[in-house]
Amino acid sequence: MKPVSLPARRPRPRQTEISEPRRIIVMLAMAVGAFAIGTTEFVTMGLLSLIAEDFGVTEDVAGRIISAYALGVVIGAPGIAALTGRLPRRRLLLLLTFGLVLGNLLTVLAAVTGSLWVLMAARVISGLPHGAYFSVAGLSAASMAPPGQRGQAIAFVGMGLSVATVVGVPAAQALGQLAGWPAAYALVVALFLICLVALWFLMPHMTQMKATGFRTELSALTKSQVWLTVAMGTVGFGGMFSVYTYISWTMVDRAGLDPAWMPAVLMCYGVGSVVGNWFGGRIADRNLEFGILFSLIMIAVVLVCFYFSSTNIILGSINFGLVSFFGSTLIPSLQIRLMDVAGDAQTLAAALNQSALNLANALGAALGGAVIAAGHGYAAPAFAGAGLAAAAILVWIPAFLLRRRSLAAA
Repeated sequence: MKPVSLPARRPRPRQTEISEPRRIIVMLAMAVGAFAIGTTEFVTMGLLSLIAEDFGVTEDVAGRIISAYALGVVIGAPGIAALTGRLPRRRLLLLLTFGLVLGNLLTVLAAVTGSLWVLMAARVISGLPHGAYFSVAGLSAASMAPPGQRGQAIAFVGMGLSVATVVGVPAAQALGQLAGWPAAYALVVALFLICLVALWFLMPHMTQMKATGFRTELSALTKSQVWLTVAMGTVGFGGMFSVYTYISWTMVDRAGLDPAWMPAVLMCYGVGSVVGNWFGGRIADRNLEFGILFSLIMIAVVLVCFYFSSTNIILGSINFGLVSFFGSTLIPSLQIRLMDVAGDAQTLAAALNQSALNLANALGAALGGAVIAAGHGYAAPAFAGAGLAAAAILVWIPAFLLRRRSLAAA
């Protein structure tokens, strides 16, 4: 009797061998992963009261799980990027996606234990692959992109995060309220599984992306242009969060909005994020350096305008959407600039962008809170945010001049 032979596994093609439709589908799969990340990151805020009730704690104590996720992002983004430079990018992206599945599955199972500490640990694990996923996915999309379309490719993947604020978070929150908060994270697990399966079968070998070592990746930390770019993102993007964090109080107490209409205001933010991300990709491909300057100037302008328009419900909501639009416009340009100035340490540099954005969240919220605590009102953080954008412009000036000088010398 002859032994039964299994069919040979079809080898994965190289990135230079795939068709344009397949490239777009792979990028769409990456965008689904970004959509799931955006959903799991932001839905916790809306479900916090349910989580607090389930674990028998106050909301401020339950709020520590948000900090736990952010801690995972800040640690995991540069740490994973530095330690996995030698792994093929396809394999690394699959491992990161699996880590996201595992972390959110543990979040669901934490409900069974009844322990808030277990839930916090699960959220840290969920946050660890966050930044590295965006780093590797963005770099992979840029590597597969036709010449002159790197910004659009990165924006396409990042669009998933923006769309999540409009669609994913409200849907997951509604599911969590109907079926219990763990159901929201179960939905996220299903989305990550879809992403994982699609990448497993369709993502090519990223042969144009060089393997790097630990020392090579750490070399990004020795480059002044990397730090200047990270500073632009941390300071400039913080202005948006100085307003976003306190938007409910601003619109309800200052503009007189019925709290029941707050989802519509947040939808303006989500739509602005989606369109701004798309627009930012095109600006990055058109003129990278001046695209960053344009975004920072407009962030400062719309934040100042928000202070005055926030007394009116309609104008304030539209202006809030513009804050999101120009904030999101900045992200693709910063990502590409980091790729360009990091040399061979692109993975760590791109991951630092995610750390910068999370630090911007903390910086903007803290500064806005300090301004309100000083008695200047809920709209005053807009002025503080404009100051942050202006400070980022001051960082851009030497960064631009030094880079222009180094390119001229080269």
